[in-house]
Amino acid sequence: MSIEKKQVEKIAKLSRIKLKDGEADKVSGDLNKIFDWIEQLQEVNTDNVPEMAGVGGYTLRTREDKIADGDIVDEVLKNAPESSYGCFVVPKVVE
Repeated sequence: MSIEKKQVEKIAKLSRIKLKDGEADKVSGDLNKIFDWIEQLQEVNTDNVPEMAGVGGYTLRTREDKIADGDIVDEVLKNAPESSYGCFVVPKVVE
């Protein structure tokens, strides 16, 4: 697959990427190198290679899901400019 300068300019316009003068030539060359590399990867025989979701056979550790309020209400309310009944007091914003 080969990308030409005109195609790069069209893609840049559609994706709203501003290219400077002469930059489309460099980008088309870079894209062509990437596509060449992808073609090389497609030639690799992966018939007996198992699929994997990550780089290791790790399983994530799990923990028990506990619901707690943190029991630090007084510490949290120290940050409030004003509090009442264990809650933040905020100015009214809706008339």
